[in-house]
Amino acid sequence: MNISKKKKLFLNKKVKYNFYIKKKFISGIELQGWEVKSIRAGHVQISDGHVIIKNNEVYLTNVQFQPLIYTSDLKFCLSNRVRKLLLKKKEIFFLKMYSIKKGYTIVPIKLFWIKSWCKIKIALVKGKSKMDKRQDKRNNSWKIERDTIFKRILIK
Repeated sequence: MNISKKKKLFLNKKVKYNFYIKKKFISGIELQGWEVKSIRAGHVQISDGHVIIKNNEVYLTNVQFQPLIYTSDLKFCLSNRVRKLLLKKKEIFFLKMYSIKKGYTIVPIKLFWIKSWCKIKIALVKGKSKMDKRQDKRNNSWKIERDTIFKRILIK
């Protein structure tokens, strides 16, 4: 019997609207047991998260892992503790060099599973101005109009 499991993805939808994405990285994340259970239950919020670099190590901050009731009664669970990300030295060096530059920051895009391992996709981004956001909105609306016009032409 072939039963397909739905894999839960946690997306940060505001990233494409607020930032230009320069480069993406897939990273492992150091978690405790109750955090893995809360990810499987779907109690994670990554929209406010960002990544910091200290002592040549990369850390994820401001990501909310809501502890489950039946896992958090025996021990003290911090829902927004700092979590270490597992990257290669070259990637850490690249991120560090760009994060020093003015305007660049590192944010999480997606939290997902690869087999039984929890991975996080992070991106090196640069902020957009209001004019850039307006221009992107105009371009997207034009693309939608263009596609509908092409569909009408192809149908006739």
